Amino acid sequence: MKAGIVGATGYGGIELYRILTVHPLINELTLYSSSQAGEYFEDIYPQMDHQESHRLADLDPEKMVQEQDVIFLATPAGVSSKLTPQLRGGKARIIDLSGDLRLKNAKDYEHWYKKPSASEETLKEAVYGLPEWNKEEIQSAHVIANPGCYPTATLLGLGPLVKEGLAEPSSIVIDAKSGVSGAGKNPNPVTHFAHVQENFQIYKVNQHQHIPEIEQQLNEWNESSQPVTFSTHLVPMTKGIMATIYLQLTEEKTLEELRSIFMSYYGNQPFVRLRDDMSYPCTKDVYGSNYCDIGLTLDPRTNRVTIVSVIDNLMKGAASQAVQNMNLLFDVDERTGLTPLPVYP
Repeated sequence: MKAGIVGATGYGGIELYRILTVHPLINELTLYSSSQAGEYFEDIYPQMDHQESHRLADLDPEKMVQEQDVIFLATPAGVSSKLTPQLRGGKARIIDLSGDLRLKNAKDYEHWYKKPSASEETLKEAVYGLPEWNKEEIQSAHVIANPGCYPTATLLGLGPLVKEGLAEPSSIVIDAKSGVSGAGKNPNPVTHFAHVQENFQIYKVNQHQHIPEIEQQLNEWNESSQPVTFSTHLVPMTKGIMATIYLQLTEEKTLEELRSIFMSYYGNQPFVRLRDDMSYPCTKDVYGSNYCDIGLTLDPRTNRVTIVSVIDNLMKGAASQAVQNMNLLFDVDERTGLTPLPVYP
């Protein structure tokens, strides 16, 4: 197959390139850039030198949609909402890694992202690409909205209990932390080394654009869902997300019963790993991989559950999940090209 990456020089684009250059289905890869067209990818990132050179191509939607089988949009917010309509209608499947197509309500997008929304037709066509929960719809999609990094970790952790009606809707609190790469490639005062190093910072309090994405999916699973408390923190590390989730149960359950519920949903999912009793994952456990590791415990004194969910924000939170979705789109084993174990230490 032929694949294209728009925004190949960003962090998500680099990870896509790393995966797709060795993916057994991809025999031709084209990299697109609006700001660095004409330059060679290997000159910008010498560490990515592979078997062939890749000169960054300029965007030509009419040509792209006819030449490529799949196009990944690893672009900042506000770009794919304009580009996707130009790419629809051809043979190419579209996988958008930005947040432009995730929210079905255009007004929600404009409120949280402070940008004009994609058209209603485009939003309606886009399928939310959380493979463990939406596999059948993904397989028949033409446009996929790849989930955000925080929502991926959070939703995989919350899904089984919300779906089963066991999470008290008003009690859900999500305390999330991310490495600095989650802020993107372009530096700013908050991500400057002198500020981040030896520091721990909360940001976008009650304002993070991933809040409506999380709430939208929770409502899909259970109509009684309510707004959640979601706080994000910047940690002085390069990659990784940990979502620590707290909730009250709607009925009494033992930890063994809760684990059994999680296994009923994830026992056959190749990229979700449930930890043994009283074992909790850390971000290094999934570094460089497509895994989401989950640990949970129950405090019998308070009947409160604590769920710990970790992912690599640039992999399961972006690039490798996009490739997992590509595999499903083209009816191959979803593990294809994604089997390596995490990088450790």
